[in-house]
Amino acid sequence: MKFFRDLNQFMVAGSRAHARWELEMSNNILHSRTRLLILGLLLIPVFLGGVAFADAISQALPSFIGGKQAYGPAHYTNLIFGASVLVGLCAGLITGCIGAGGGFIIAPALMSAGVKGILAVGTDLFHIFAKAIMGSVLHRKMGNISVSLAVTFLIGAIGGSSLGGYVNRKIYDANPVLSDMFITSIYVVILGFLAFYAMNDYLKSRSKKVVIEEGAKKIAEEIPPMGKRIQSVNIPPMLTFDENITPGGRRISAIFLVISGFIVGMAAAIMGVGGGFLTFPMFVYGMGVSSMTTVGTDIFQIVFTAGYAAISQYAVYGFIFYTLALGMLLGSLVGIQVGSIVTKVVPGTTIRGFYAVTVTAGFLNRVCALPEKMMKMGYVELSKGFITTVDIIGIAGFFIIITAFAAWVFWCFFSNLKVLKSGEVH
Repeated sequence: MKFFRDLNQFMVAGSRAHARWELEMSNNILHSRTRLLILGLLLIPVFLGGVAFADAISQALPSFIGGKQAYGPAHYTNLIFGASVLVGLCAGLITGCIGAGGGFIIAPALMSAGVKGILAVGTDLFHIFAKAIMGSVLHRKMGNISVSLAVTFLIGAIGGSSLGGYVNRKIYDANPVLSDMFITSIYVVILGFLAFYAMNDYLKSRSKKVVIEEGAKKIAEEIPPMGKRIQSVNIPPMLTFDENITPGGRRISAIFLVISGFIVGMAAAIMGVGGGFLTFPMFVYGMGVSSMTTVGTDIFQIVFTAGYAAISQYAVYGFIFYTLALGMLLGSLVGIQVGSIVTKVVPGTTIRGFYAVTVTAGFLNRVCALPEKMMKMGYVELSKGFITTVDIIGIAGFFIIITAFAAWVFWCFFSNLKVLKSGEVH
């Protein structure tokens, strides 16, 4: 029981750290005229329909692009672009308001809308990479980056991303249905852990005060037991870090950085979530790196890990829908800002409740998607009526809950607009 409780805390801490990164990227982009101008220029082909030219070029490329001649789409419809904006908006609202979990609904939402899993993963990765490139202000964080940790970590991340992308593509080439089932199963496990913890946290918060952030902060500035054990292992080469926090700094074997980077890179390439949700807990809880150094190094690694995985493992094979990525970027920028403002006028217990419901909705959506894929693979025998019913429940329930959450956030925002403008918030 303690193992699962620690694992849940580990994952939620990472999810919240990634949410803080999302908010920072959003602020950096929206507060810069240059970045907004670049974003506007990127949107010109979308609004003018100039992507038709790129589509014509893609059709002239060799037939293997995209695998099974399925993808590499440059075309779009207004409905698809609008849907991508709404998906990004809802993900941003969850991230900004709840402070965790928003990015986990993107791939399930795209897959529920009919996008193949591998294309949803590649598109989500590219959306994260675009946000990182446009929003990162690395020079502000360079003082907090341990170059030796970052470079060693990236060695493993590149290897993990390469393997994760290769696995996804090979499974898709073998059978597209198996590919969707594989990606769906990964999300079932991850969202299942998050949903269980979120609901448990919400139920506890109704009866007593639960403050996870303070506990996480305390652990972040101390070396946890696991971190002490790992730092005590003397396997050359040894890397020194946190010299500005501890006299003489702390030391760790490079092998642990490479292994951590490998895991993060593989998760990023398979799930399409950038890997940021794993970096923070691995560094702070697992290896005893200070939160200050972790934040700077995490921003640095997301740019390169997401960029490498998106371009080398998906873009060159045609598994990225650029129009969808741009729409999600637009929606998420607005959603994160609105969501973060609403937290000023909404009780923390209510926010925990919505977090539990939305993550659980994502979990049930993927669980309900599994029977159809398992039947198509010949693993189970189920009636068509049962499959249809379960599928409708999963898709309809998911989008109804996410839409209701978005409507509630906007209602809270506009109904408290005067209070928010006056600054009289609790």
